[in-house]
Formats: sequence, structure tokens, C-alpha cells
Amino acid sequence: MDLIYLDYNCFQRGFDDPGQVRIQMEALACQEIFIRAERGEVQLVWSFMHEDETNLCPFPERKYEVLRLATLCPIRVGPEEEIYTLPVTIRSESRRND
Repeated sequence: MDLIYLDYNCFQRGFDDPGQVRIQMEALACQEIFIRAERGEVQLVWSFMHEDETNLCPFPERKYEVLRLATLCPIRVGPEEEIYTLPVTIRSESRRND
């Protein structure tokens, strides 16, 4: 089974301007991937960055749709430990150099 990591804009592509042919084609391609995920033909990945972007979305209907699509993503990727410790390390080094 194929494992697919989609860029976040794929989760919102259906809300973009359908007057543009390129957007229509991309929206259909994304929709097909989600249909295949619903059928169990592919596995989708959801990352902590997808979660952050969803939480920042100011449009409720988009946010709810993305959260629905997120249920099609059985594989969840969280941040590595380094993402928590690196800012502290950089800040400490910066203060030392001041």
C-alpha cells in the first residue's frame, strides 16, 4: 500500500478558486487521493504541522473539512525531540555571545 504525505494546501484545495483550470485539476487530484484513502487503497500521513496550520485557519468551514479529512490519515507524525530543545540551545548560545 502506498504511503502519501500531502502538503497542507491539498487539504484545502477544494475551497480555492474553481474558475482556474489548474485549481480545478489539482482539486480533482486531491479529491481522488482522499477517495482512495477512504477505500483503504493508500495511507495518508498527518503531521503536527498540519495540526498547527489547521488551528490557525480563520475559516470555520475549511477547518472542519480539514479535520474531517484528517480522520483519513492513520499515520501521525509528531515533532522530534530536537524541535523542543533547539530553541533553548540557540537562545543560550546567543546570550553567551552577547
